[in-house]
Amino acid sequence: MRGPQVLRGAAPGADAMHVPVAIIGAGACGLTAALRLADAGIETVLIERDAAPSGSTALSSGFIPAAGSAAQRAAGIEDDARRFAADIQAKAGGKAAAHLVAAYADASAAAVDNLARHGLAFEVLDGFLYPGHTARRMHTLPERTGAALVAALERAATQAGAYLLTRALARQIWADEDGRVTAVGCERPDGSIDVIGCDVLLLACNGFGGNAAMVAEHLPAMREAVYGGHVGNDGSAIEWGAQLGARLADLGGYQGHGSWATPQGALISWAVMMDGGVQINREGRRFHDETHGYSEAAVHVLAQPGGVAWNVFDDRTLALARGFPDFVDAEAGQALKTCADSAALAALIGCDAGVLRQTLADAAPGMSDAHGRRFERALQAPYHAVKVTGALFHTQGGLDIDAHCRVLDQAGRALPNLLAAGGAARGVSGNEVSGYLSGNGLLSAVAGGHIAAATAASLLGRELS
Repeated sequence: MRGPQVLRGAAPGADAMHVPVAIIGAGACGLTAALRLADAGIETVLIERDAAPSGSTALSSGFIPAAGSAAQRAAGIEDDARRFAADIQAKAGGKAAAHLVAAYADASAAAVDNLARHGLAFEVLDGFLYPGHTARRMHTLPERTGAALVAALERAATQAGAYLLTRALARQIWADEDGRVTAVGCERPDGSIDVIGCDVLLLACNGFGGNAAMVAEHLPAMREAVYGGHVGNDGSAIEWGAQLGARLADLGGYQGHGSWATPQGALISWAVMMDGGVQINREGRRFHDETHGYSEAAVHVLAQPGGVAWNVFDDRTLALARGFPDFVDAEAGQALKTCADSAALAALIGCDAGVLRQTLADAAPGMSDAHGRRFERALQAPYHAVKVTGALFHTQGGLDIDAHCRVLDQAGRALPNLLAAGGAARGVSGNEVSGYLSGNGLLSAVAGGHIAAATAASLLGRELS
């Protein structure tokens, strides 16, 4: 069968199964939208390619940034949408889509609070700030994993009445001559096609990180990088949108990660860097200010000899890192190495001991180093180290949308009934890797899903509370 297609005319069999709202993709975006719609009694079907919802959300740490939430207030944290929006734009150098920054920051607390009312027991991550955030606003479930977040969202959405169709790979979209979507065709495991008619379609499915040709075209710096995302991120949403005449935006934006354990293939939390850890290359030297962010760090690491570096930290940071399940898994996979002193660390890295000793000495508290980083404390032996490389996680560009998540055509007009959010749409990271603020992916998914639900209801003549 051909790739993603838009077909014109009447969809065969669409009347047999018709729903007001169809959602392609049962990750954080789709599930958040479906839950809100189900609460209002609006029949919704989630079309999911896998046997169980997973996607980019399940591969993430599951931390949702939100400003002004009930969980923040309970923890005594002062924060608001305006401050959050300023942090997003500061990281993006003022180049993020202003209308989406404002919309997502404004909706973030309401979205998280609504999920909490459905049993998602959020707590605010404590102990450190991710790069670019000026307040503690990362909301996490106690398990601290993306897989736990997806599972909790699935339970909440299906219990509320949303219908989940798994093992259904969306291949075709039918639209009339005015561009109004009328149905979706889903390929089943036996090769048959289920056709689902709909009044509104939300694309909550994917970016294009798993499409090698699109990555090479739009993200040349990641052409040879490890891909740590989901195979379903194949660019289908962009292809459908393009066939419908949609405008694309920010295709150069993406989330990289400069802390992908190799060869284990596991994410090492950037909390290690923010707590005082450093990245050292094969020559025994640091090469960037690690506090700028893990996304652009992917490019810095890949530029080092062999495309690798070592995360180096001490006992205090090790205790913090062991609070993250991904790190625990990496440690179980023998990613963590411990060295009694700098000479042993130099032997592990394979670098000159004198060079490394000076590198560690230069990471001293009280002054800005050559890369502009200020350290609050010096690392203390024994040293712990993890060998890492740079990876591509997910893209931040896609279909251009307005503040209501309506897909726009080339002239900037909203298509009749096509919505997009999360990985399918442009995000709030601008058009390059350095614009990614920690959590922007799940912000776009959760806040975007929350907004898209209200827009879908409005297109049906309903209003959500």
